[in-house]
Amino acid sequence: METLQVRKSVTPEECVVTRTLTFVGSRWTPLVIWHLLDGAKRYGQLRQLLPGISPKTLADRLQALETQGLLTRTVYPEKPPRVEYALTVRGQALGEILNSVARWAEEEEDTGAGEPPRS
Repeated sequence: METLQVRKSVTPEECVVTRTLTFVGSRWTPLVIWHLLDGAKRYGQLRQLLPGISPKTLADRLQALETQGLLTRTVYPEKPPRVEYALTVRGQALGEILNSVARWAEEEEDTGAGEPPRS
């Protein structure tokens, strides 16, 4: 028999799921992660893959993902310098979760349930 788990009352700031979804739901963040699932990319490659993203926004998203331990930034000692961004194991795991969410959303659209809510 399954036991019921008592859930304590928490605020959105205390809820790990809410905090994670807020971070991952930042504009462009899921797409940056999605493109890095294919392997390491340079900044310029990401700019080409993300038409419409500003240089500042891309730099901010990359820095935030690095700070969270979801990607690594590797600087190669070359002239001119070469920098590559790659997902960490944690970042890859999050990317797979985002792929699952995408599959769910596509199935919902296919069933005629309408588009997922937009903020």
